[in-house]
Amino acid sequence: MINQMTINGVKAVITYDPDIELFRGEFVGLNGGADFYAADVAGLKREGEISLKVFLEACQEDGVEPFKTFSGKFNVRIPPKLHSDIVSAAMAHGKSLNQWVAEVLDEAVHTRAA
Repeated sequence: MINQMTINGVKAVITYDPDIELFRGEFVGLNGGADFYAADVAGLKREGEISLKVFLEACQEDGVEPFKTFSGKFNVRIPPKLHSDIVSAAMAHGKSLNQWVAEVLDEAVHTRAA
């Protein structure tokens, strides 16, 4: 199971590492790695704040932009039948393929993250 947590406005994916019996947080959308470990939620928040602060300070010192930029474009490889079904669904909703896919993905991300 993968869960998310937001620390100081930055999302992190939280997983459990059974080898060390700790939860691991890893920030997403950064131009480098920033992870943190703790045994509980309070510890994750505390360690996450420290990890993020150290990462951002290092970026500032090095003159590096800490956050990735995204173009808004990505390619997805899917089976031809699914492609056909998606085009049909988009047309049935009176939308372009891009509009329909963007709405479905937005709904999926925000429904699961809630």
